[in-house]
Amino acid sequence: MIFSWKKRKLKTIAIFVMLAIILSACSKKVVKPVEPISNTEFLMGTVCTIKIYDKSSTEVLDKAFKRISEIENTMSINKETSEVININNTAGEMPIKISDGTMEVLKEGLKFAGLTGGKMDITVGPLVKLWGIGTDSARLPSKKEIDEKKALINYKNLILDEKNKTAFLKNKGMIIDLGAIAKGYTADAVSKVLKENDVEHAIINLGGNVFAMGKNVTNTLWKIGIQDPFTQRGDIIGMIEVENKSIVTSGIYERYFEKDGVKYHHILNTSTGYPCDNSIAGVSIISEKSIDGDALSTSVFSLGLEEGMKFINTMPGVEGIFITKDKQVYITTGLKNNFKITNSEFTLKN
Repeated sequence: MIFSWKKRKLKTIAIFVMLAIILSACSKKVVKPVEPISNTEFLMGTVCTIKIYDKSSTEVLDKAFKRISEIENTMSINKETSEVININNTAGEMPIKISDGTMEVLKEGLKFAGLTGGKMDITVGPLVKLWGIGTDSARLPSKKEIDEKKALINYKNLILDEKNKTAFLKNKGMIIDLGAIAKGYTADAVSKVLKENDVEHAIINLGGNVFAMGKNVTNTLWKIGIQDPFTQRGDIIGMIEVENKSIVTSGIYERYFEKDGVKYHHILNTSTGYPCDNSIAGVSIISEKSIDGDALSTSVFSLGLEEGMKFINTMPGVEGIFITKDKQVYITTGLKNNFKITNSEFTLKN
């Protein structure tokens, strides 16, 4: 359930295929693809791409990327300074004044921590730093080290004062890490910027966190390909069709290191302190808000296949695609008529 904004490999957890050549409902003729205006920058430790399919300007793209930079500068824990770094540095000492945006993300983080019984815990930072997965310092810690850091993780010890706009970590050594939620918040924020500038058709891709705005300019649904979690070549296992939806995918083969023949991936279980160990290889969450999909795409790993499926099925407007290590695919009820396997190595089980 981890994401870092420095020295991380590109998150190759999802490949999104936009098929702009679609039959016209009236003439049945092939519509010429619309050439979008787009820009790509390396922010938040990953490649961020925004494509606008309306008549627009590069100024709108500039506004969108400026918003990404603002959020990174406020919430990253891998820059020289940020509001979240200030909270971490004063853990156990004093509350820190924060912006409305940081307050909103911290509140959402605590909400999902409560919903998942701490499976998604934004105070997981001590474990993230200890393992260092996805960085040059990745290593297998001792059980003693893991137990020491695990004892610091408790979202209930993050105190938010909305009236005075402050955040406070009760115990020294605690660390907030917003990697399981910040990119989702950012995708939603970029979508808002585009809407405010009259954009109706766009694809926002923040290193795998995708938001598909509106419909395709040909008035058809966006066709989105779901990444094969066992490859890093952009292969897909199936497709869905969406409108105004976020698609966030996480997999155990995104970032990992290997020691003595054992692979240790980056999705950590806050209960054990070790990487999640169950049948799940990858999860895609489809939701109206990307912040929801971001938080849920990692937290369900700790719940496992059965409990994870059950949990997502209880959430209105949220759907999930679960890929197991033996290449079986399970989907939540709302995707029954909206998911198609395209890779014969995988089998849809329900």
